[in-house]
Parts: sequence; C-alpha cells; structure tokens
Amino acid sequence: MGYFTAGINHRTAPITLREQVAFSTDKLADALQDARQYTGIDEIAILSTCNRTEIYCATLHHDESSIQDCYQQIIHWLTRYHSIESHQTGSQHLIEHSYFFHDREAVKHLMRVACGLDSMVLGEPQILGQLKTAYASAQEAGTAGSGLNRLFQHGFTTAKQIRTETAINQQPVSVAYAATRLAKQIFADLSQNTALLIGAGETIELTARHLCQQGVSNIIVANRTIERAKRLTDMFGGKPVLLSDLPQVLHESDIVISSTASPVPVLGKGAIERALKQRKHRPMFMVDIAVPRDIEPEVSELSDVFLYTVDDLQDVIEDNLQQRKDAAQQAERMIEADAFEFMTRLRALDAVHLLKQYRQNTEHLRDQELEKAMQWLAKGANPEEVLQQFARAMTNKMMHHPSVQLKLAAASGQHEKLQWAEKLLGLETDPTTSTQDA
Repeated sequence: MGYFTAGINHRTAPITLREQVAFSTDKLADALQDARQYTGIDEIAILSTCNRTEIYCATLHHDESSIQDCYQQIIHWLTRYHSIESHQTGSQHLIEHSYFFHDREAVKHLMRVACGLDSMVLGEPQILGQLKTAYASAQEAGTAGSGLNRLFQHGFTTAKQIRTETAINQQPVSVAYAATRLAKQIFADLSQNTALLIGAGETIELTARHLCQQGVSNIIVANRTIERAKRLTDMFGGKPVLLSDLPQVLHESDIVISSTASPVPVLGKGAIERALKQRKHRPMFMVDIAVPRDIEPEVSELSDVFLYTVDDLQDVIEDNLQQRKDAAQQAERMIEADAFEFMTRLRALDAVHLLKQYRQNTEHLRDQELEKAMQWLAKGANPEEVLQQFARAMTNKMMHHPSVQLKLAAASGQHEKLQWAEKLLGLETDPTTSTQDA
C-alpha cells in the first residue's frame, strides 16, 4: 500500500482559491464517492477547513509513475467538481498553488497537520478534531479501508504523544484568540461593547469563551437554527437569533465575528451600510473567519469598518508563537522518528504475503514426501532407509529452484544478487578457506 497527499493551504494559496475548493459537510460523502469513482484510487479521505483542503489517498499502485498519475487525476477531479474556470486552465492554476507528498513525506505531513505544526496558529488543537472528523466521514462514505485506517490511527497516536510530551499547545493561541486580541487593540474596554457572533461551531464557541474572559458580557449569537444559537447563549449568556434576523441586530454590534459553513456571504455591503447609518457611523470591528467568506470583501471599502479575514490574523498570531517554537522543534524530531517507524512497518508488511506463500510451498513439498515415506513404511521398508530417503528428497527439492537461480545469476555476472543470496541463506564465507600468495 502506498500513500500520497495533495492539497492547498493558507501558505500556498490565497483565500480566493481556498474558498473555491472548500467542501461543505453535507456534501462531503457524495464528493468522496465521486472522487473515488472518477480517479479509481482505492481509498480517499478529504480534510476541508478554513485554511486548507487536502485529499489523503491510499493505493495499491504506488510506483512513482502511478502516484504521479493519481496526483494528476485528483487535481483534474477537484477542478471538475468545483467547476474552476476551464478544466485545463483550472487544473494548472491548482497545481501552481498545491503541494504533493508521497509515502514517508505524506505520513510526516499528516502527523504535522494532526499536531498543529502546519497550522496558521502553531499547535492549535482544533485541527486534530477536524482530522478525526474527516477520517470518520471517509469511513461512513465507504472510501476509507485498512490502508487509511493504518495511516490515520498512527497519525492520531503521534499527535496525542506530541501534545502530551511537549508544550506545543500550552499557550492560548488560536484564530479565535487572535481575533479577540485584535478587538482589544481597537476597543480599549471590551466590557462596554456588544459582540455579534455568527455561527455556532467550535471556532465561534472558542471565540465566545475568549470574549467573556476579556469582559464582554453582551453577546448576540446568530445561527441558521435557533437551538444551536441558544446552546451557546446558555453557556455564555446573551441573546440567540436566527440568521434571518441579522438586519435587526447588526446595528447594535460593535464587534462582529463570523464563522459559518455557508457557501455564499451572509453579510453584504448594503446591510453593513444601513447598520452604520443607524449607529451614526460609530466604527465596527469585523472578523471573517469563514472559508468561503461570510462577509462580502467589498465591506472593507467602508470607512467606518475594520474588516479582517483569517489571512489578516497572521501578524497578530506571530506575537504569541515564540514559546511554542522550541516545542515545535522537539515535535519535528518525534515526527521524523515516528514516520520512519511507520514506513518500516509498512514495508515489512510487503513480506508477509511472500513468506506465507513460501511456507505453503514448503509445507506442500513436506506433505508430498511424508506421504511417500508413510507408504514405504506401510510396505515394511527399513525405517532408517526411509528417513534417509525422506531427508534427501526434501533437501533436493528445497534446493532445486534457488540453485537454478544462483547459477543463472553467476552466469550473467549478477554479483550483487549472489551477495544478497548469501545473506538471505545465512551463509558466511570462512576466511580460513581463502587462498593467499605465499
């Protein structure tokens, strides 16, 4: 079984491209099955977050040429599935912004993603849960088998060990934390401000937690379903509303942080302009964490709005990373060792079928000669002579094929094969038998 990973992330692609290839949760099962049918790849899992879209694959055809073909197929499928420009132009555009890892490098990449080394926020914990969800989705869709199971489970184990044994995620650094810190730089006393949180997922929950810690007590949570919005307001206080009610509450909000799975913006420039008029142009701080974006980019043109996207938070985040960098170096060493161990085990599995077949062939020879020996004994033959004949026959038959191959290797000058056979057969040249000139 061979592995490869193809994808784009916040380091290789702008948000405009990342949002084009994002997958919504409700369509992921269909996408997985469509990808496998289109590409013919044995096993496929898709990880899609605001910062990355990655496709993890396991295939029985893993020579270099086949892997490159699989990569091209994945890129073509992504282009076709998301209708990115023309098929040929879109594929080239994706290739220019994508990355590709094969076997050991693919294993290392999954481990780095799982423990947050490849995240915008070094060591952020949410990605591990997102990776587990991606794998579970592939299992449910029937596109993940024993190959991806082996890869993901090893990655989860390594991530858990790294998070336990290093300080990779001990400091409160996340996109949600960065958004809150940026809000504090704009509004000196957050206790005097009203925050509108759009969405009710893990990122919004974490944002609500950070805002409460900074003194914000007036929180509005807007969501597609009132039940999920109410779940957050029950935890942190505030008012739950539906997304359709946003025009009625937008003007109350000094801080707007949005992270939904909507394929289209939930806030447009016109709605913000109307809210600003009601606010008498008091400034609004807005952070759009979603990919695809929740807030129309044109909103940034309004003079009384401070609009940031996930990419804009990078500078804020950098200030909080220094304490994690030593831990990251330690984590990289652990990943290097674990990836080597994983590939060693994987290569060892390649010999299992061969050893099983070799044993079956040997046992078949044994049974044949044993049956002959039993027949001679039943006829009253001398037991000692029968045993000797049995031993000679077994020796000759077991040596026949290796002897033929060794002679052919010697005749064709394949000295490396002879040396390898010497190790395989456990033979050592006795130095006392070599001849030297006197």
